[in-house]
Amino acid sequence: MKFISVTKKYGETAALENIDLEFESGKITAVLGESGAGKSTLLNAAAGLIPFEGRVEGAGRTSCVFQTAKLLPNLTLADNIRFVLPKSAGGEAEAALARVGLKGREKSYPHELSGGERQRVAIARAFLYPHDTLLMDEPFSSLDLALKKSLIELVWELWRETGNTVLFVTHDVHEAALLSHRAVVLKKGRVVYDAPVSEPVPRDFFRAQPAEEKLIKVLTD
Repeated sequence: MKFISVTKKYGETAALENIDLEFESGKITAVLGESGAGKSTLLNAAAGLIPFEGRVEGAGRTSCVFQTAKLLPNLTLADNIRFVLPKSAGGEAEAALARVGLKGREKSYPHELSGGERQRVAIARAFLYPHDTLLMDEPFSSLDLALKKSLIELVWELWRETGNTVLFVTHDVHEAALLSHRAVVLKKGRVVYDAPVSEPVPRDFFRAQPAEEKLIKVLTD
């Protein structure tokens, strides 16, 4: 996926300013920055959800995971997943729920789940939806430590099976260092840092990663 001279303005303020980036297919890229840096705007441009100047090429079909699960409240968990699948999908919804630790909850409704359980359903749905690029906008925010660890491990496992391109927005340097092959930092709509995260995987959730120190320095300079 390639961003070519992408600019997005809200009034006189540039949320993105002349962004030129190419994201390697089949890799996970973390996009970091303070509030208002342009992270979510970048994701929305990739998804084609907002008008902007410039071009985004090669995103193909996109699937999204948001900060909140955004499940349909009137549908069961299984039907929330079936909603994005072709009618010929058979038992894929049930298998996906079992995969994310929710076997036996197929007929439950979103309001009957905890926030972490709902996010598990959202992640399963996003990976099952036919896509070339997965866009994740701070999917682990407001989760406790155990849930965050579990969901990061789940994303790694599902990504290894699909090998699709993932663009992952976060404000958390530890999440970025754990889950990405590359980190991009935005400030005021511009790219100020772009480098690989080269530590071998799987990475230890409870250990600070070598990439974190550099990311913290860039973000706080």
